[in-house]
Amino acid sequence: MSATPANASPAPHAPAKPVAWLKENLFSSPLNTLLTVLVAWLLVMAVPAMLDWLFFDADFTSDTAQECRKAQGACWAFIAEKHRLILFGVYPYDEQWRPLLATIILVGAMVCSAIRWFWKPWLGLFWAVALAAVAVLMWGGVFGLSHVENDRWGGLPLTLILSTFGIAFAFPLGVLLALGRRSHMPAVKSLCIIYIELIRGVPLISLLFMSSVMLPLFLPEGFTIDKLLRAQIAIIMFAAAYIAETVRGGLQAIPKGQYEGADSLGLSYWQQMRLIILPQALKVVIPPLVGIFISLFKDTSLVVIIGIFDLTQAAKAAIADAAWRGFSVEAYVFIAVIYFIFCFAISRYSQGLERRLDTGYRR
Repeated sequence: MSATPANASPAPHAPAKPVAWLKENLFSSPLNTLLTVLVAWLLVMAVPAMLDWLFFDADFTSDTAQECRKAQGACWAFIAEKHRLILFGVYPYDEQWRPLLATIILVGAMVCSAIRWFWKPWLGLFWAVALAAVAVLMWGGVFGLSHVENDRWGGLPLTLILSTFGIAFAFPLGVLLALGRRSHMPAVKSLCIIYIELIRGVPLISLLFMSSVMLPLFLPEGFTIDKLLRAQIAIIMFAAAYIAETVRGGLQAIPKGQYEGADSLGLSYWQQMRLIILPQALKVVIPPLVGIFISLFKDTSLVVIIGIFDLTQAAKAAIADAAWRGFSVEAYVFIAVIYFIFCFAISRYSQGLERRLDTGYRR
């Protein structure tokens, strides 16, 4: 019996020449041509002026605001003068090496957690040690460190603490809420639905106000909860509700055969979720989960409304200095760059993680 020759694969496309690529992507129609010309004109008008303001005409070295105001561009000397206040808030000046070291530890723990080699059972212990070290550095009171109340914390370390603890506690809570919403037990399902819909139906600002103003009214006399802890709880509750709905979408995307296959193996409910269903569901929803994490990191700036000295509030305090008044743009550009660096790093890592875990279904 003679073998049937396989169909020949089509020849690979030759790379498009620059002129052909421009015609296909930028000038393929009158409308695209008009849009291309308009965007090019905007770039020609905006980019040189922006570069002049940011770098070429900027002042990096002046010692006073009067000298800095003579520059035609940005006054980065203001950032050089106030960077410690912006980054660390009103933490005692001579002790600011402590929040700096705490920030390095937190960022280092995040970086290690992003490396696959560290995905081992002892990673949880590593995080526990890192967070304990951060708490010791920030609070002090031991090992010869002076005690610093958390109402003097501020700036970047506080933003990282709120976002790190928010993600760390909101994620498992959100997964449990998603499983509870799909539960066959009416009481559990109803409670999870009420919680998710109630929290998602109000803005984070209202939860922060409730935690700061209303919650103390319902506590027993003589019992208080720290303002920072109340804000942290509000952030966790808010993020968990959104994570729950995202994870629920991932659970619904898993084919029914996966559940049936898990049942046929005789696995218990929690074994099915832990070993088969949840790993696939979480892989499906990596992009929206990362979006929630990025939003949570940025939304920590809302704690400014209840008097917590986060990165945004620290920038406002720097601007309020009468000797350096009038450089608010530089201050907000500086903190915007900080937010962008962290958010962009999270986004790029999630894209790499998606590619490494790209073993999904092909429909």
